[in-house]
Amino acid sequence: MYYLGVDLGGTNIAAGVVDENYRIIARANRKTHVPCTPDEICCQIAGTVFDAIENAGETVDSFKYIGIGTPGAVNRDTGIVEYANNLHFTNLELQKLLKERVRKDVIIENDANAAAYGEYKAGVLKGATNALAITLGTGIGSGIIINGAIYAGTNFSAGEMGHMVIAAGGRECTCGRKGCWEAYASATGLINMTKEEMAKTDKNSEMWRTAGSLDNVDGRTAFDAMRKGDAAAKKVVDGYIYYLACGIINCINILEPDKLCIGGGISNEGESLLAPLREYVARENYAKNSKKQTVICKASLGNDAGIIGAALLGE
Repeated sequence: MYYLGVDLGGTNIAAGVVDENYRIIARANRKTHVPCTPDEICCQIAGTVFDAIENAGETVDSFKYIGIGTPGAVNRDTGIVEYANNLHFTNLELQKLLKERVRKDVIIENDANAAAYGEYKAGVLKGATNALAITLGTGIGSGIIINGAIYAGTNFSAGEMGHMVIAAGGRECTCGRKGCWEAYASATGLINMTKEEMAKTDKNSEMWRTAGSLDNVDGRTAFDAMRKGDAAAKKVVDGYIYYLACGIINCINILEPDKLCIGGGISNEGESLLAPLREYVARENYAKNSKKQTVICKASLGNDAGIIGAALLGE
């Protein structure tokens, strides 16, 4: 039994053939070219799908359906992507148009939800009843699993945790609000805080030596400099983890998941990130006196979570 999943992004389209043990046995990737017409985006996706099938030595008849994880508000009942700003989608009939091209049933889901489902089925969230996956990237992605199923909400946009306000009137967010968690705890937020602190410090400091210039600052800069004893870098990291913890605690207070996993490039900091984060949560979450606590851990599937989750949407 084989499954096929697609992780549609604003930069790349990644497709994978997944076996019965939930391992990816063949892949294909293409650059995403947007904005474009609905037919053109479906042509791009279908081409990637057929590349993956060919790389697996299979035919399209080997698959019962094809699962797609896409950014945006995704109505699984109608198969329509109602809105995805970075892909320039508005009421795109993705399921219908793609089904016509690949001659197979198509299931679509929000990409963060698909990634959470991948971790739930094959990754670190396996065995949980209720779970939450947080991805720290350019923004903050999140997917909610309740009683073993993806929770999408009334308008199919549940789980936009990055746009809860943690600092009223604070930093400007790309969504138009001020003080969103995403503006502080995403990789973009960390990079901005690192640059702001570097602008106040001597150019012989470790952060400057690590990055070389403000243009080269990334999510690792402050952590790397902190490990070399840079006090300003430690200030950045401590502040970042504080903001990350603020949002994580809110998520736990609202949902009380069995497990919460954190993915994205920053999660590769491992215990340098997770240990102090757990300390904040242990002190400040509302149910801190309960015997059973939410397990906080690093996501295990990396960039494969979206492909695997999309592939298993029909299971």
